Amino acid sequence: MYKNIIVGLSIVSLVNCNAQKETTKQTTTKQEATIVNETPLKKEGKIIYFSEGENKFLPELQMNVTFKGIAEDSRCPEGTQCIWAGVAVANIEFMSITSRPMILQFSTAEVKGKDHHKTQSFNGYTISLKEVAPYPSAQEGAKSLSGKYKIAIEVTKDDDQNRSTMK
Repeated sequence: MYKNIIVGLSIVSLVNCNAQKETTKQTTTKQEATIVNETPLKKEGKIIYFSEGENKFLPELQMNVTFKGIAEDSRCPEGTQCIWAGVAVANIEFMSITSRPMILQFSTAEVKGKDHHKTQSFNGYTISLKEVAPYPSAQEGAKSLSGKYKIAIEVTKDDDQNRSTMK
């Protein structure tokens, strides 16, 4: 009786493992189709695209990167006129294989009074926020975009003289 239960559980486990592998293959194929501009790391950099909540391990950088979400989106909605263009601030978590996780905030504009920066350094690399999409609309505003944001970051290797954790 116990042998039948163990054999049954083993078969169910194997079937579930196979189903997970198929789901992963389908997801990978979809991502490859949408991310065409991703290029390998060179001295001049690499642009990497993330959806909100997405986590990627970048083997050539030996770094794990997670786009946690948008902390602030005060950008002027499309179709309206504003006095100030506004700024979007992204929370991105970085963790190398030799460091603890660190959440850095990147913005679409340099705002010194609010300590917003487009570019920061982490573990020998300079990371820059290149794009935040979608743009808020006049009808829906930024609140309706929660969970729908996508970002593009560029990662370049620092010079050996400039190896700080943050700029």
